[in-house]
Amino acid sequence: RGNMATFPSISPTYGMRKTSSPRIRTTQLGDGYEFRALFGLPLTQDPKVYDLTFIVSETESDVIEGFLRSRVNDQASFTFTPPAEGFTKTGTYSQSTTTVTISITSHGVAIGDILTIDYTSGSATDGTFAVASVTSDDAFTVTAASSDADGQTGNVSITLSGAGQYVCDSWTKTIPYNNRAIINTTFREVFEP
Repeated sequence: RGNMATFPSISPTYGMRKTSSPRIRTTQLGDGYEFRALFGLPLTQDPKVYDLTFIVSETESDVIEGFLRSRVNDQASFTFTPPAEGFTKTGTYSQSTTTVTISITSHGVAIGDILTIDYTSGSATDGTFAVASVTSDDAFTVTAASSDADGQTGNVSITLSGAGQYVCDSWTKTIPYNNRAIINTTFREVFEP
């Protein structure tokens, strides 16, 4: 598909709605229990939908509309970072063989989240890792590429990118008065290679 377009750096007005609808198949068993299974890969089974409002100048509204119309014309998704999504936090780590336990108060990560990890002390290797397990609200594990840093401890910085690929199926534009526009959009997350 070539280069992905990035949504213009115009922030939505405060007050948005985020909807999560995990794709899960549930089978009722005869004894009253149920079996739940995700459709496909876990990373792609909780697409988010954001209802966003942009209260902007007429010029900024033209930029947003032009961008959205271009995505309709080229049928491409775009990169967008929703407000208050993604973060960088610091804490400590300890490595045992290839299991790295990271301790950060109220970390907010989930199994499968992809993190950029910077080991700021010790000899563990920086990189991008998936969260392997969440042991508590304050600790989680990732799997290191090697056990070279076995027994190491130190400080760590993690970054969870809030960016994702989205499409906008429809939007509305209202012009309440001169040089002011209100654009209401729905951005739907998509998963593409």
